[in-house]
Amino acid sequence: MEYKDYYKILGVSRDASQDEIKKAYRKLARKYHPDVSKDPDAETRIKEVNEAYEALGDPEKRKAYDQLGSNWRQGQDFRPPPGWDGWTQHGGARGGAGAGAGADFGGFSDFFDSIFGGGGMGGGRRRAGGAGFNMRGADREGRVEITLDQALKGTEVSVQDAEGRVQRVRIPAGAKDGSRLRVRGQGDPGVGSGGAGDLLLEIRVKPDSRYTLDGRNLYREIPITPWEAALGATIEVPTPHGWVNLKIPAGSQSGKQMRLKGKGLPGKPPGDLYLKLMVQVPPEDEAGDWYRKMAEKSSFAPRADLAP
Repeated sequence: MEYKDYYKILGVSRDASQDEIKKAYRKLARKYHPDVSKDPDAETRIKEVNEAYEALGDPEKRKAYDQLGSNWRQGQDFRPPPGWDGWTQHGGARGGAGAGAGADFGGFSDFFDSIFGGGGMGGGRRRAGGAGFNMRGADREGRVEITLDQALKGTEVSVQDAEGRVQRVRIPAGAKDGSRLRVRGQGDPGVGSGGAGDLLLEIRVKPDSRYTLDGRNLYREIPITPWEAALGATIEVPTPHGWVNLKIPAGSQSGKQMRLKGKGLPGKPPGDLYLKLMVQVPPEDEAGDWYRKMAEKSSFAPRADLAP
């Protein structure tokens, strides 16, 4: 039987990534689709392309194929090496589901069967020739940046689909930084009656000058006076959802963190808001005399227990 160089058929190098192999396959599958291609050998080519992707699109099958070595050339007479027992010796299962688009295009070559023990893409057989050849479009990945206020309230953004059309996409309130939103039907177009793929939109929340975002929790520093920290007080503080009263316990130290439950990003459950109290000293020309009198009369010694 003839050796088949699946890398050559797909037009990729032997060190191509799985993503590069997938892209090459989808490009050729569209090019040689029998319903649109004018190539007289379109049906033959699409079968070759499909067989090549069935072998290389699955990392385990690709590993088994690569173990045959790189010295073979397309069309050379081939016989499996002694002791070769098909894909099963490499951990795969004969006739297992492949990494293709979920359809089978008829029988593969004897060369394929000799390596992988026969089988195909796991589904019922549908011939590549004619209207029965359908392939779902590939998913696309994109990224969009939004402000913290947009993440808090929800927003709409414009994204471009695979055919260059601009679509409006709604991002719900509570979208976390790094979260992914699946937009149905906004990926690559399908082949035949296969539906379009989806758009997997990664959401990035821009840094904010007021708040630090961690998951759905928000963090912010709140300045307080020394007497508010020492004596305790109820002060008005801002949150993303409006102003609220915050009770500061007497004797609070600078850096003390106060938690406002449910005042972070909305969600199920909503995030919390953590306010870090930062004691600020008034300017010397306003409070210098106060502090000099305190220094003279106070026995407070915060460094008394420090060791060298």
